[in-house]
Amino acid sequence: MDGRRRQDIHPGLLVEVVLKRDQATGQRTRGIVREILTPSPTHPRGIKVRLASGEVGRVQAILRPEKGESG
Repeated sequence: MDGRRRQDIHPGLLVEVVLKRDQATGQRTRGIVREILTPSPTHPRGIKVRLASGEVGRVQAILRPEKGESG
């Protein structure tokens, strides 16, 4: 799953994000979602989240889907 739909993302989820400083290279950072920052239901570059580490980035991949989901 990618990170463009807000409904797919919630606190506690393991994700990969691109931090602002890494936008030029596309380097991804792995972390646990602490807070969802994007208010809209979708975003073409990924939903913006704050990780448990305090870093902020846009979700590029959801690494641990909810129980019962495949993907």
